[in-house]
Amino acid sequence: MADLHFRGNRWPTLGVEIELQLVDARTMALRSAIGDVLAELPEALHDSVKPEFMQCYAEINTGVCRTVDDVEADLAPRIRAVERAADRHGVRLVWAATHPFSHWRDQQITPDERYYRLADLLQETVVRPVTFGLHVHVGVESGDRAIAVANRMQPELPIPLAMSANSPFWHGRATGHHAHRIEVLEGFPTGGMMPPLASWAEFQDLLGRMQAAGFVESHRELWWDVRPSIENGTLEVRICDMPADLADLLGLTAMIQCLVQAASDEIEAESDSARPASASASASASAPHPLLLRQNRWRACRFGPDAELVDPITLEARPARAAARALIDRLLPVADRLGCRRALAHAGAMIACPSGSERQLQLHRELGDLAEVLRRLSGRSRLSAEPARPAPAPAVIPFPARAGAWQPAAIRPPFPPGISVP
Repeated sequence: MADLHFRGNRWPTLGVEIELQLVDARTMALRSAIGDVLAELPEALHDSVKPEFMQCYAEINTGVCRTVDDVEADLAPRIRAVERAADRHGVRLVWAATHPFSHWRDQQITPDERYYRLADLLQETVVRPVTFGLHVHVGVESGDRAIAVANRMQPELPIPLAMSANSPFWHGRATGHHAHRIEVLEGFPTGGMMPPLASWAEFQDLLGRMQAAGFVESHRELWWDVRPSIENGTLEVRICDMPADLADLLGLTAMIQCLVQAASDEIEAESDSARPASASASASASAPHPLLLRQNRWRACRFGPDAELVDPITLEARPARAAARALIDRLLPVADRLGCRRALAHAGAMIACPSGSERQLQLHRELGDLAEVLRRLSGRSRLSAEPARPAPAPAVIPFPARAGAWQPAAIRPPFPPGISVP
């Protein structure tokens, strides 16, 4: 069994990771520009602005924060710095979970030995999902509490997914899904929902078996919607699309922090009550079946905030917007304790507004040009002053017809000197 020390937190600390698209300022197509952007940034930001699997990503991370206001104070200056660095190379940042027309086959893998090993092993499964998400870490006190909170939260996760939905297009077409990113990620062998687990010991045993079988190298390859982050002592909630702007990001972060804390409070209250020892087993037996939870997850992906979500216990259906409103009302007392009522109130306002996906679809109906849709989105989410706008170039779909089918070997670029991949 893997011996993993979970570094607990006594306060529900926050750490936020965002994945932003790097696009050419003229064509608005994805551009492998992270190397150029990083070269423009001061060294002090190199630990918080990082490359991802593909070079068309900019991953921006906060430090450890206590409140959502701290997240804003930490993240906003980093985003502005990345915007200015990108400007100098004719690159813009886009806040969306898929690119509307660029093709994954045209993206370049970031030179990294681990990325090359994953590409060699997983082939198209790992290179196809050029998608962009929001990952929120929330501190919890122990490994056992992390597993218990994740189990308790999982029925609620379709709500932030529906609210964050911001990926209606893929490869130049409307997919019919509002959060198509989730569909693209379904191919991962260790993706999707966290499996039912009873304890930290069971998680360690599962991970140890996965490693012994050669299925994963580490816990970082358990790409679940929510997962324990061992070294950080957090639960990492990974289900959300990259939202449309910073305000929506902060609203979703507040909702997730409050969800984790509310679930932890409920578990604490139950453990303090005088209940029989068999109650835990009985509660586990009455937990919602994972297949029922999965249906709500799919509906949130398909319909976004217009989804009809079904209570997995009572089987009562209600609109996702109504479910979100009820959840936010329930979380308000927790938000007062955590100092994030303002941000949670914005999450409430999101319910009454078009989602990111709805906004993209409406803009496309009005403009008929996906490149112009992205230009509008990029300007709307921008935090720093807008630079001089380059003359727009014709929007050319950057995946010309190819002779023959794509071959798996195409994902394996020449390795940098010193890197040997079996």
